[in-house]
Amino acid sequence: MKRYPAKAFIFYICLTAVSCLLSCEMEDEFDDSPEKNFEACWQILNDNYCFFDYKQIDWDAIHDKYMPMIHDATDERELFQILSSMTQELQDGHVNVISKYFYSTYDGWFQSYPSNFDWNIIQNYYRDGQRAGYYDEIRYAGLSGNRIGYIYYGSFNESILESELNKIFDSFKECKGLIIDVRDNGGGSLTNSDRLASRFLDQKTLCGYIQHKTGKGHQDFSKPYPLYLEPSHGDLWLKPVIVLTNRRCFSAANNFVSKMHVLPNVQTLGGSTGGGSGFPFTSELPNGWRIRFSTSPILDINKQHTEFGIEPDILVALASEDVEKGEDTLIEKAVRLLLSTDSTQSK
Repeated sequence: MKRYPAKAFIFYICLTAVSCLLSCEMEDEFDDSPEKNFEACWQILNDNYCFFDYKQIDWDAIHDKYMPMIHDATDERELFQILSSMTQELQDGHVNVISKYFYSTYDGWFQSYPSNFDWNIIQNYYRDGQRAGYYDEIRYAGLSGNRIGYIYYGSFNESILESELNKIFDSFKECKGLIIDVRDNGGGSLTNSDRLASRFLDQKTLCGYIQHKTGKGHQDFSKPYPLYLEPSHGDLWLKPVIVLTNRRCFSAANNFVSKMHVLPNVQTLGGSTGGGSGFPFTSELPNGWRIRFSTSPILDINKQHTEFGIEPDILVALASEDVEKGEDTLIEKAVRLLLSTDSTQSK
């Protein structure tokens, strides 16, 4: 989180401390019965989850819906299923119930959407491209006679050294435009996403806002504090960029798209991202299970939520006829746009 301003960083420390105190408090207040574990889970989320009002969720009604399912003979598997079903009512991929043997997550944010991505087709571009290479989750190649650079970053869980990024950008220095593909990137470290985003600006830039909980009420939030992105000390790219997106861009990848979206030399192309804009924290239930949840909303530069995703500048879907030819519709469209004179105009 090193790119966040000092005030926001202090809030993260405070929130972590509050989360730890809350966990200890819950362990003292509730015993280890199924009913008390249910109440602990519900209460932790009631006091700390950040999207109740935005998603118009009646959390009291959800309590009344699931509480009658709990009884003294409820075993661990049944309890886990009840807690899993209850927390999935929040429709948030950052909300998880975690036990020694089970892991609950919500995947509705992408399941009903087309993937718009085929990794087997992507391989064709590396085989046919010039100056191709890879570094962990990053693959890159020069397309269209090395006139367009292409970078695929599959997970922000994987770090990349500044020296490696310099090497990649140096290989594209003669290119007219650059494609950054973050389709199917489920997120990871904001530090890694910022490391890449910082290559595309030459001055300190407002990229969003963050809030933190100030109390247990569903509306108890601080004022939005600005988040800025600083230019990298490495090689910068200020020529046209197109970012490829799909519904499986989540969490840190969603945040990356939100930041890139504000830059004048950048367009986004593909499908809506998957959202996941809440900063997650973890607390513990009396029986030792963990509950993970979103507690700090990160907003875009207009102070709007991106929890449900970000629409692209240019909506493009993967066409079946292109798939049959071994081509990626989004990449082909991006290449054409970057090679055209219109694509060099800022938004």
